Amino acid sequence: MAHVELKGIAHSYQSSPASPEDYALHTSDLVWEDGGAYALLGPSGSGKTTLLNIISGLVHPSEGKILFDGRDITGLSTSQRNIAQVFQFPVIYDTMTVFDNLAFPLRNRGVPESKVRERVMQVAELLELTDNLKRRASGLAVDAKQKISLGRGLVRNDVAALLFDEPLTVIDPHVKWKLRLKLKQIRQEFKSTLIYVTHDQAEALTFADQVMVLREGRVVQTGSPTDLFERPAHTFVGHFIGSPGMNLLPCVIDTAGVRVDGHSIPLDPAYIARARSVDGELELGIRPEFVRYEPQMMADYLPVEVTEVEDLGNYRIVTTRLGKQLVKVKVGENVSVATGPGWLSFPPEWTYLYIDGDVLR
Repeated sequence: MAHVELKGIAHSYQSSPASPEDYALHTSDLVWEDGGAYALLGPSGSGKTTLLNIISGLVHPSEGKILFDGRDITGLSTSQRNIAQVFQFPVIYDTMTVFDNLAFPLRNRGVPESKVRERVMQVAELLELTDNLKRRASGLAVDAKQKISLGRGLVRNDVAALLFDEPLTVIDPHVKWKLRLKLKQIRQEFKSTLIYVTHDQAEALTFADQVMVLREGRVVQTGSPTDLFERPAHTFVGHFIGSPGMNLLPCVIDTAGVRVDGHSIPLDPAYIARARSVDGELELGIRPEFVRYEPQMMADYLPVEVTEVEDLGNYRIVTTRLGKQLVKVKVGENVSVATGPGWLSFPPEWTYLYIDGDVLR
């Protein structure tokens, strides 16, 4: 496997880009460590597939270079980069058996048949394809075909990196969770450098050690799933990750904290001092999981109006109104809550300020 490094990578699909808006991917310096599992997460059009295709060689970047283990491979073709890529739709030979599909990448490289069989059986067992090895691929369901695509990428143990481009999109929801767990098992067993593109936060956070969140061609934050959830570096990350996303409330600086629609929320004085030194649009951010709710008046809690309670089984999402601002709260199923008056508190350790979208550090 390879240590993958991108230096000054940028790309435009226009021949003569004249402005930042002409770029599908803005200048980035990125590193993927050997043996790590990474996810590129973002909505459609964020640049994640462009970035993956630059790594694979399907797209030549407008600017910058790509290094595998310190070697510049920017000008090399896909076949010369020694990578394996699994696409959104299964790429297999329907007329071949499952065994022959899995064996094809090895046979194509002259691997001895004894080694081919050993490796195919290992991958087939991992992907639960053993019972279908003698069947033609054409007769299988789409999820089984996508397993074969995954297996064709995994069967070679000499690849520099395994690239996955939304491989579970075509899979039925009731079997998708099984394949998520299977991908995690693959990652743990093969210790490969894995890069996974998805718009699904559950897939990204389940699969990857490190997640890169992209928006409009820019990497807005890279971190562990815990980092992205607990410490969003940008309002987009706070909103995009989590269900529901982070509460984001316009605010102004107050003497002891900030004020939201006339309600004072205390914060650390040093944090407020830093906020005073920066110009820009100010927002308070806190996740629904960290807002504290009480049905009765409590000291230092703010009065709100509970407008909606959604029962989602083992927890509830409570929608409250603080002045004109809506605040979502996630509470346990055993918490007594009803529409009408309620009380909220914003713990300073989980409350962040954002200046023009970027977190105030």
